[in-house]
Amino acid sequence: MQLDTSELTPVINRLKRAQGQLAAVTRMLEEGKDCKDVITQLAAVSKALDRAGFAIIATGLEQCLTSEDATMDKKQLEKLFLSLA
Repeated sequence: MQLDTSELTPVINRLKRAQGQLAAVTRMLEEGKDCKDVITQLAAVSKALDRAGFAIIATGLEQCLTSEDATMDKKQLEKLFLSLA
């Protein structure tokens, strides 16, 4: 199943922000920053990635339900969804 990229612009933007946040975490570790600040930033990266993953799956589910040439069955979609849980 190919995703419609026009619907994924917000997801792409979120992933780019997460990429910047992850770079900040690496930099913070290299600079010996406070543990609490590093963990807070790392949690933000993790949440951004989770949200992006769920948005991608939601878009995929919607496309599968509305597409006539859907290639994924219910089991495959469930497995994909649970991979983020």
